[in-house]
Amino acid sequence: MIEWPASVQPLFVGGTLLWSGAIKFAGGSARRSAERSALPSLVGAGRALLAYRLTGALELALAAVLLLPPVYAGEAVAAAVLATGFLGYLAYARIAAPDSSCGCMSTRRTPVTGRGFGRAGVLLVAALLGTQADRWWAGGLAARPWAAGATLLGEVVMLVALSPEADRLWLLPLRRLRVRLRHPLADRSFEMPLESSLQQLHHSPAYRRVSGLLRSGLKETWDEEDVRVLCYTAEYEGRRATAVFAVPLRHYRPEEIRGALVDETAESTLLVLAGA
Repeated sequence: MIEWPASVQPLFVGGTLLWSGAIKFAGGSARRSAERSALPSLVGAGRALLAYRLTGALELALAAVLLLPPVYAGEAVAAAVLATGFLGYLAYARIAAPDSSCGCMSTRRTPVTGRGFGRAGVLLVAALLGTQADRWWAGGLAARPWAAGATLLGEVVMLVALSPEADRLWLLPLRRLRVRLRHPLADRSFEMPLESSLQQLHHSPAYRRVSGLLRSGLKETWDEEDVRVLCYTAEYEGRRATAVFAVPLRHYRPEEIRGALVDETAESTLLVLAGA
């Protein structure tokens, strides 16, 4: 039962090492990444770049052995030893250089956190499982394509989730979506605070266009369907007027705010401020 998941582990581990090794060995920002890592503290500032590139070269060599046929149990053992070394390095960095960057799989500055330990742990478990492989990974994929593919996909998802370097690709968009969905202006069952409407108004092009004409604070407000009406005293071309703004009540869309300057005495509209 363990043979087919074990057989595809060299593909996962080799692919991970190929990416990580290429960043370290051939990356254009290798020097800066090495300087920001814990290597200057571990091997000295003068040897940090060399150690960084040698680690990348070792990862690339091991990736090639894992990805190319034939399969040997020793290559998975070597990968497990390397993953154990990663865990040891992370532990050292956390203690001796807590402000250092991981420098593991990206040129971006990423601190050493529990996610880094988790990622190295996933790589270690996959490498240990790969020691039980009895065929090349392509044979394992061909024998159980759906099951093997699902296993690899799950491991890749886990790797990405544990990689701070990939947060901008999935975590940040997810957070923005959550904020947008949970924004109080998007909740129709929520009674909108007046302060939120005022904040939205002050960020609107309509308000900025006539703010210099206003002569009072908020005088009057009321809600009509999906808008909140806000009224101010204003002065337009020497005439006393009322500035009326229609602010969206259920959404945060300052660009859609409409307004008008009204002469209530003459019952005429002096200026219309159309929203988007």
